[in-house]
Amino acid sequence: MNLHRMLLDRDATGNPVRVALIGAGKFGTMYLSQAGRTPGIHIATLVDLDPARAEAACAKAGLGDTFISDDAMAVIASDDVDVVIDATGSPAAGIAHALACCEHGKHIVMVNVEADVLAGPLLAERARQAGIVYSLAYGDQPALICEQVDWARACGLDVIAAGKGTKYLDGYHYVTPDDVWQHYGLTPEQAEAGGMNPQMFNSFLDGTKSAIEMAAVANATGLTPAPSGLAFPPVGVHDLPHIMRPEAEGGRLHHKGQVEVISSEERDGRHVAGDLRWGVYVVFEAPSDYVAACFAEYGLPTDSSGRYSALWKPYHLIGLELGISVASVALRGEATGQATGFRGDAVATAKRDLQAGETLDGEGGYTVYGKLMPADDSLACGGLPIGLAHNVTLKTAVAKDQPVTWTNVDIDTTSQAVQIRREMEAMFSQRAAAAQ
Repeated sequence: MNLHRMLLDRDATGNPVRVALIGAGKFGTMYLSQAGRTPGIHIATLVDLDPARAEAACAKAGLGDTFISDDAMAVIASDDVDVVIDATGSPAAGIAHALACCEHGKHIVMVNVEADVLAGPLLAERARQAGIVYSLAYGDQPALICEQVDWARACGLDVIAAGKGTKYLDGYHYVTPDDVWQHYGLTPEQAEAGGMNPQMFNSFLDGTKSAIEMAAVANATGLTPAPSGLAFPPVGVHDLPHIMRPEAEGGRLHHKGQVEVISSEERDGRHVAGDLRWGVYVVFEAPSDYVAACFAEYGLPTDSSGRYSALWKPYHLIGLELGISVASVALRGEATGQATGFRGDAVATAKRDLQAGETLDGEGGYTVYGKLMPADDSLACGGLPIGLAHNVTLKTAVAKDQPVTWTNVDIDTTSQAVQIRREMEAMFSQRAAAAQ
């Protein structure tokens, strides 16, 4: 609650936090629009493989003379940078940038949740060893959920469930880029005119983004997925305490301490009253009769027992809020969410019966969707993470709704992303074996 004062102090001493932003897409441009008017912050470099796109982002954000580069590694190695933001969306690039930050002593804010879920538990540990901060990005839903979970626990409340809202209907897992726009109420021509990428937008619709984001939350908070993955129950905000409680008590949760995504639509297509499509939530339990009575006295929404209640945030502002992470990392040395273990994974799962010789096309594509799995189950079945399921060839057939495994694919084992992921899997497999 004092970040702005700390930023003013840095500004007054003429020593602003020097930021390098890698990736001039929507998220990055939104951040730039606010960074230019935030005291104590200086955008030292904007990095993008397309310098023209970077220049356009600066123009949209109202930034003047900003140094633009297409060489991320040189920028990370520079002495003129304190904090690096990875907003590329590429898992392989995110891993490479995080490791380079460890080598050169630069804090890193990982907007790239795809990279975080692929190898975040290992990257966070490498960062701690290097004496830098590795952080999820405030403004994105995983970090906002982490904040709510931390709030509840710091108040002495037991967290029962946490997650976000989205629009989900039966069959969404199998939607492809060819038919995605009808679900957004757009024609293909309107989407093309708006420069909208059908595969990227489909990754939000087919459940892949939800799986990735809830895996990140599980790894950062200690909450865990249900064994069957996400159920997407339709829930309005005032029904959160009733529905997001254990099945044994009349709710929809497999267990207490679960990550779950709630739908803004009933399965028959009716809209949920009080939906949370753009927001995040946490459900918590009163630890005593006295606290339950306090819930009632102060008007908290509760279930029929009066013991379960909820807090929610109806919106998230994406890159407009990212400055919270930058300031927290640079001035407090604190992450706004960070993996502390490997508890959830997003595993590539067949959208249809796949045949040997087919090429997987990654999240939001025609072949696979990402399914949330407990990490132990992913390790046991040898699940291929969705972040590596792009441009790899199947060696064997995979039936619809079955996980794709390492043994099913022909993959480049020399790539850095594959090697880091395999190292992380080995590390946590060994820890699990040692704990038995």
